[in-house]
Amino acid sequence: MKIKVINKGRHPLPTYQTAGSAAFDLHANIDAQITLGSLERAVVPTGLYIALPEGYEMQIRSRGSLPAKHGVIIGNSPGTLDADYRGELKVILINASADTFVVKDGDRIAQGLVAPVEQIEWVEVEAHDATERGAGGFGHTGR
Repeated sequence: MKIKVINKGRHPLPTYQTAGSAAFDLHANIDAQITLGSLERAVVPTGLYIALPEGYEMQIRSRGSLPAKHGVIIGNSPGTLDADYRGELKVILINASADTFVVKDGDRIAQGLVAPVEQIEWVEVEAHDATERGAGGFGHTGR
């Protein structure tokens, strides 16, 4: 699939790190480093403006190493970039650790994944078919 992108940043277009990668890395495009104290958040620009085809979304997810090594997560994970959005792709980073974290220009801050979506039509009913689970919610299996 080909995706139209305007790159107003200083960094190359996102790439897949391996042949089997589902997602590509997104880089910070900032003029000055951003220091995140414990529990602080920041909206970090990427310099990318993407035009997705109708019927697709881009999911913005945490990179595996940032939460594991530094406690830095995506604020609305996964974030969604809608097909009709034409503004700059930005990433909400939250420092969920007790340590300070510094974001520098060019750092890989998140990953993006393009996926098909389907808009639904609600059908209002009086009741649903019975299932074995029923209304069992969080922890209902005892595990």
